[in-house]
Amino acid sequence: METRLVNNSTTQTFHRQKLQWQILSRAKPALPSDSDSAKSSKRSAPLKDKTQFADYLKKRDYTGAITLLEFKQYPNENNNVELWMAYCAFHRGDYKKALHLYQQLFKNNPDMKNLTVNIACCYFYLGMYEESKELLQKSPSSGLKTRLNFHLSHKLRDEATLMEYHQQLQDVLEDQLSLAAIHYLRAHYQEAIDIYKRLLLQNRENIALNVYVALCYYKLDYYDVSQEVLGLYLNQYPDSVIATNLKACNTFRLYNGGAAENELRSIIEQSANVGFGYDLVKHNLVVFRDGEGAMQVFPGLVDVVPEARLNLVINYLKNNDTKEAYDLLKDLQPAVPQEYILKGVVNAALGQDLNSPEHIKTAKECFHLVGSSSSECDTIHGRQCMAAAFFLAGQFEEVLVYLTSVKSYLHSDDTFNFNFAQAKTSCNQFKEGEEIFLLIQDARIKNDYIYISNLARCYVMNKKPQQAWELYLKMESSSESFNLLLLIANDCYRMGEFWYAAKAFDMLDRLEPNPEFWEGKRGAIVGVFQGVVAQKFPVDTLGDVLQLLRSSTSNQADQIAKVIRKWAKEKRLTIS
Repeated sequence: METRLVNNSTTQTFHRQKLQWQILSRAKPALPSDSDSAKSSKRSAPLKDKTQFADYLKKRDYTGAITLLEFKQYPNENNNVELWMAYCAFHRGDYKKALHLYQQLFKNNPDMKNLTVNIACCYFYLGMYEESKELLQKSPSSGLKTRLNFHLSHKLRDEATLMEYHQQLQDVLEDQLSLAAIHYLRAHYQEAIDIYKRLLLQNRENIALNVYVALCYYKLDYYDVSQEVLGLYLNQYPDSVIATNLKACNTFRLYNGGAAENELRSIIEQSANVGFGYDLVKHNLVVFRDGEGAMQVFPGLVDVVPEARLNLVINYLKNNDTKEAYDLLKDLQPAVPQEYILKGVVNAALGQDLNSPEHIKTAKECFHLVGSSSSECDTIHGRQCMAAAFFLAGQFEEVLVYLTSVKSYLHSDDTFNFNFAQAKTSCNQFKEGEEIFLLIQDARIKNDYIYISNLARCYVMNKKPQQAWELYLKMESSSESFNLLLLIANDCYRMGEFWYAAKAFDMLDRLEPNPEFWEGKRGAIVGVFQGVVAQKFPVDTLGDVLQLLRSSTSNQADQIAKVIRKWAKEKRLTIS
């Protein structure tokens, strides 16, 4: 009996990204044009109105601050304004502009303090990790250099140097924030929360830490708690892009996409001031709209918002573009459970399509790693993953153990029910299997041959052969309809449903004359005759049986027909 593990339901919901200190993964940027260089080559005098500038910084209005700096430009040998321009551009998320400004300053003043490490930071945020690492080697020692090397080690998956720089971190705010960030990026959310709470106890004025705590709770699926903690920050900074975005994501989880989109409306309307956060907003709007516009938005964000690559893969899977999904994900080295799950789903889908043991093996390994991990083994996703690993291994009794433990959370999920019903059928629990199959509403699943053939088997095993036959009649002529006919013929014969077995074998014999099909038909017809003699079947059935025998060319058909007519004559029965 064929089975198919369909896309794990954990991937059917798009991933969301809204982390302020999550380092954006970008491809190399285009170099600034000569015209851009000319525009930024001017130098400016110190600002006269420092109070106004300070107000902009306090409000985090870096666009306003940059406008003020540009408005007050005029020739002077002082570099202070260029430094502030680079600072504002960096914090606004315009890393290309910040990089260009720092490079210009370095060209004119190579001895200026901290310029090389600032340039390395720009490289890092632009995804140019090797360039950042190389430049840091020329930079003087500093806390920022250590922290940046720490993050680079994580991005470059260099565990040895990661631990080396970990040991160099000190018990100061900046270093502890970096440590918490790495914990978050490695899905160690509780460890990150512990650090943030300790830092909050030391200084409750650092209320932005509440955003990070809220984000960790979001990742742990505690959406109500996340929303409550987030409110402490939003009450003071209601215009925060990152915090508003996270609030929208919580709302999406707790309610629906429409409510989540309403939360974002305030920052959508002031998109010019959003900066790098606008990439997150664009990304999440597609998620909230259930993938609407995915192909217009996600491809351009693949190397900008980490979840965009994963969500583009999910979009391909939803449209049955398994090969496209695989090509996008094949070089990804998973680091967190969601990446392992998605890689497992893609390899499982492709492995089943191509009948590839190699892809199936990769899928089983990915699912087993997640399902057996200490952080995921008792989660819904973790148990689904372990069930998927056993499903691909054909160990359906184990599949039922894990799926049964989470069915109360997913009883209305069509994907879950499809996998659950297949496992029930494979364990000969046909009554429950039929009930679960009939819960499924997704037309794409219901038109899948695996669904139809498994449901047909349940019908036959549950003494409903007519409904199995009707499934066949609804199918268009194809190789799959032939296989379904063969399944019905054999299962009905095995279950003593000889009339439908005879009809199925008769149809098979007509489609593809084969001695085995005649033997099946002959045995089924004899079974019907015996059933009539034993008064299990109505006498009228014999008329239909004789009609099947007339269409057969075998000499045995005539002999069987004579025996039936003789018996009917002896019993004084009229057969039409």
